[in-house]
Amino acid sequence: QVQLVESGGDLVQPGGSLRLSCVASGSIGRFYTMGWYRQAPGKQRDLVATVSRSDSTTYADFVKGRFTISRDTAKNTVYLQMNNLKAEDTGVYYCRGVSTYDGLVWGQGTQVTVSS
Repeated sequence: QVQLVESGGDLVQPGGSLRLSCVASGSIGRFYTMGWYRQAPGKQRDLVATVSRSDSTTYADFVKGRFTISRDTAKNTVYLQMNNLKAEDTGVYYCRGVSTYDGLVWGQGTQVTVSS
């Protein structure tokens, strides 16, 4: 089964930026949609953004205008560019792919902490 590995999480001050990466061990073309989710301590995992095989995107209202999801098929990587970060953006960010072959595939997560 293909694996997803996230990276790029860090401690950043409010108003700062981060770019998260999700690298697949195989072709991301196998996924008809990929997305980023986040989970704050004690809370449920929420959808942040998705990108489809046709590069159409969706965003949660709380990140619209601040976050951008994109994918690079040559690098088998999906990115999440996060700008103007807020304290409430703190959490573990997970990458997820949905494939006919593999079903739901989750990465292990990367920690983002927004604090002064």
